[in-house]
Amino acid sequence: MAEVKVGYVKEYFAKVGVAAIEVTEGRLVVGDTIHIKGHTTEFTQRVDSIQLEHLALQRAEPGQLVGVKVQERVRPHDQVFKVTE
Repeated sequence: MAEVKVGYVKEYFAKVGVAAIEVTEGRLVVGDTIHIKGHTTEFTQRVDSIQLEHLALQRAEPGQLVGVKVQERVRPHDQVFKVTE
């Protein structure tokens, strides 16, 4: 499986399990599989929802800071990759 970098984690909200992801390259679409990797973080999951200012989006474009519900704890500066077939 190939991976394409789409951005990085800017902040993590533990109470709701949401990562604020800064999209820097490419785009992130609901249904994509992402791989989050950092010094102590490494997991893959499907993107079930994307939010911008509490509004649901179907895709995130470069330059947007979006919220994505994550299955595990992430840390600022963790890299976010889109898994491609």
